[in-house]
Amino acid sequence: MVNRLIYGIDQLSRMVGHAFAWCIIILTFGTCYEVFVRYVLNNPTSWAFDMSYLMYGGMFFMAGAYTLSRNGHVRGDFIYRLWPPRGQAIIELTLYILFFYPGVLALMYAGWSYGYEAFRIREVSVNSPVGIPVWQLKLLIPFGAGLLALQGLAEVLRCIICIRDNRWPPRLHDVEELEDVLIEQHAAAEAAKQGGAK
Repeated sequence: MVNRLIYGIDQLSRMVGHAFAWCIIILTFGTCYEVFVRYVLNNPTSWAFDMSYLMYGGMFFMAGAYTLSRNGHVRGDFIYRLWPPRGQAIIELTLYILFFYPGVLALMYAGWSYGYEAFRIREVSVNSPVGIPVWQLKLLIPFGAGLLALQGLAEVLRCIICIRDNRWPPRLHDVEELEDVLIEQHAAAEAAKQGGAK
């Protein structure tokens, strides 16, 4: 039952993360277009700057839970990784309770007021003459924090399972670091060489 809950939360984080990952495509095309018209045609747009921070901001807010579900956030783990899984889980659970949840819940609370006020007045950008709406981005703050809090619940449950079993439950994987793929390929090639030599 607990594993199904963790899996369901991971799947939700994956779906939202993948949906908002398309922002990078829009951001790339918009930026390339702006560079072309600015430097080749000498006719810069009035919307490119606003579009870039809207796309990047949306992706940033909504990909946090996805990154957490893949254990992809930056950490200084030069000592942590040497500990047994149970010790890692105890430390992580403590940090989630003391630091993660107070920060994320404060972001949800403050972000809701901030986002709702932007929505209420239909806030537009003050950085461009065309007044591009930015209230949508500000309204993503509490939703992104809510998804992060939900994914935090899955991580807390992972910690509890690891404390009990002294091994981390599996995570979903859909994108792998190139370095990890190359290490696995090298290890497989070495194993095949040693197997063939016998």
